[in-house]
Amino acid sequence: MTQITKYIDTPTRQLAAAGTTFAYRTVGQPGGVPVIYLNHLASNLYNADPRVVDGLAARHHLTLLDYRGVGQSGGTQPDSLAAMATDVVAFIKALGYAQVDIVAFSMGGFIAQEVLEQAPQLVRKLVLAGTGPRGGQGVSNVVGLTYWDMLRGLLTLRDPKFYLFFTQTARGKAAAWQYLARLKERTVNRDEPVGLGVLQKQLKAIVDWGHQPPADLSRFTLPVLIVNGDHDRMVPTPNSYDMARRFPNAELVIYEDAGHGGVF
Repeated sequence: MTQITKYIDTPTRQLAAAGTTFAYRTVGQPGGVPVIYLNHLASNLYNADPRVVDGLAARHHLTLLDYRGVGQSGGTQPDSLAAMATDVVAFIKALGYAQVDIVAFSMGGFIAQEVLEQAPQLVRKLVLAGTGPRGGQGVSNVVGLTYWDMLRGLLTLRDPKFYLFFTQTARGKAAAWQYLARLKERTVNRDEPVGLGVLQKQLKAIVDWGHQPPADLSRFTLPVLIVNGDHDRMVPTPNSYDMARRFPNAELVIYEDAGHGGVF
């Protein structure tokens, strides 16, 4: 078997789509249905957990991208999640893919649901982690929570994800430190942090999405795996149960003593 390059060693590429260029990285051996990974609020390629990515790449051909206006991608951050989904659809088609599986975390899960609305035939299977439905419980509260934990991080000299993604039990804190250490494993060609302007636009897009009417998820019969921690503060865990009831072909996994980043 051909040795698979680890995510931390994978070069960044550029792809033209939707009138701009998108930075992306691809890992795993080509073959089968490709997988697209959509990441969280204020993330770039650097913010993908290398252990999760390498685990998926061991069995799948996996592509991750920087959203428009983020990292090395061109253009300006869109002001809606629907517009971000339009970019994702264009990016997938520019890769030459007729159908993909999507693994989506947090805000990426919001975008993935908008992709379903725009191009349902494009997605074969879907994994929604740490996320919720349009108009879901507490989704629009993300602004205050994010800024509060950014302040906590500043005062304690910790990455805000230490608080945002994990429970503050002994096990949760240990998982947080391990996760944050993995994010530092890439030591060359690292990505610049996402700027405040991008964060503000993404937060506004999420708040607007959280206030919109719920989508009719019963129309989508594809297999959907929904995963979350039992104490998600960013996108409250009841949203995961809600989606599992509304998607006709869903499976739900809830991790104990885990928060928003339960998958880590």
